Amino acid sequence: MVAEVALIGGSGLYVPRMFENAAEASIDTPYGQVDYVAGELNGKAVVFIARHDKSHGTPPHKINYRANIWALKKLGVKFIAANSTAGSLNPDLRPGDLVIPDQLLDFTKNRPYTFFDGQDRKVVHVDFTRPFCHSMSELLLSCAPEANLTCHAGGVYVCTEGPRFETAAEIKMYGMLGGDIVGMTGVPEAVLAREAEMCYVNFSLVTNMGAGISKNPLSHREVHDYVKSAEAKLLVFIKNILVKLLEQPEETDCDCQRALWEVGGFKL
Repeated sequence: MVAEVALIGGSGLYVPRMFENAAEASIDTPYGQVDYVAGELNGKAVVFIARHDKSHGTPPHKINYRANIWALKKLGVKFIAANSTAGSLNPDLRPGDLVIPDQLLDFTKNRPYTFFDGQDRKVVHVDFTRPFCHSMSELLLSCAPEANLTCHAGGVYVCTEGPRFETAAEIKMYGMLGGDIVGMTGVPEAVLAREAEMCYVNFSLVTNMGAGISKNPLSHREVHDYVKSAEAKLLVFIKNILVKLLEQPEETDCDCQRALWEVGGFKL
């Protein structure tokens, strides 16, 4: 099976029921086996990966990001729409809002970040000036009104190691550095997608205000409840995204799929 479009689902979001002819499958990679769901929308192939696995049993710092991205590349994917949840550092971004970030700050600590570690592959330094595909971001924004979602264009996604929530002092610091939302899964996922020369965009559902901003202690239950309350709108939004991605021309006006042209491109 070859699929050009994939969705990576975040906390509490499992969407294959919207697919036609959905079937669970697995694929081997140099980094381990990856489980995914293959299906169709309007007769065209699409792939779904549950980032935390189907039962949400994998915490952010233990996700096998390299295996997931490698698997999607092997399946022929060129466009990845990645969903996640996030806390807000910005009073203008409220729980229930959707944010399509255009920049990120990386505060992760112990994750494999690259396919090019100087062992099996030579060292390569990929440009990451714009960490998210601007062409895909524009497409996502066009899908929000029909889903009746309040959607914010742009913003700085701060990625932390997790699995704990942040301290109030950390949230204050991230805000001072220009952060708008904070999550635990954007890195190295976005980095690896760029190395693999794939268009990648994140859309984050704000589920809570950050520590020290929120009036209440943070809880995983709060995150889960907001995902459930927004699920119907999110599913409309996601289906629109996938349909539009499947309909768009193969060539885009971004450089994501040519990120490694200087070294002859990315090879599996």
